Amino acid sequence: MDWPEGKDFRRLLLEEATCAEEALPYNRLPENEEPYALFTDGSCRIVGKHWRWKAAVWSPTRRVAETAAGESESRQFAEVKAIQLALDIAEQGKWPMLHLSADSWMVANALWGWLQQRKQSNWQHRGKPTWAAPVWQDIAARLEKLAVKVRHVDAHVPKSWATEEHQNNHWVDQAAKIEVAQADLDWQHKGELFMAWWAHDTSGHQGTDATYRWAHDRGVDLTMDTIAQVIR
Repeated sequence: MDWPEGKDFRRLLLEEATCAEEALPYNRLPENEEPYALFTDGSCRIVGKHWRWKAAVWSPTRRVAETAAGESESRQFAEVKAIQLALDIAEQGKWPMLHLSADSWMVANALWGWLQQRKQSNWQHRGKPTWAAPVWQDIAARLEKLAVKVRHVDAHVPKSWATEEHQNNHWVDQAAKIEVAQADLDWQHKGELFMAWWAHDTSGHQGTDATYRWAHDRGVDLTMDTIAQVIR
């Protein structure tokens, strides 16, 4: 699968027309552009016997979050749906621009250039349809009508280094979390152990760090602790 987070598309900004430009950090935006800034995130986890996803958008100036949710899709799908949700907000408000911030390299790279490449290849990759093509096609069409800039936020910084940008990224991360009952948590833990075993086995019995990266690249949310339990 041609995952956009596996590449860095920022260099394409000077080489070809892309769907979105690279944005400034939120704390460096002109004051008159701050109302048009949104932070996005997505999550996925097992609830009961089903995978559930949740997409979230956070407005720093309005201090409110909007969410969408569903079943049977991955975390990466949730992150893409969060883009759609942000575009919905901008379109409904008739915004002249949109500044998107996300801690997902998939989101950033997709909007910086991967999306443009997939469109030029007629939404095909090596003879196969692009993953989630209908959703990407909708996003691409809407980006042609709105000036969008995208910022990748580093979510893994020490608290002493955290800026207003990181604080807002934290709020959208909280909004994207999926709440579950204790009974579901027990079931979920068993499911996570199985998924950790599957990831460890399918990735070639690699170590904890390598198994974590392998699972993360494929949209499977596993913690290092869970993986360590099945590798011991």
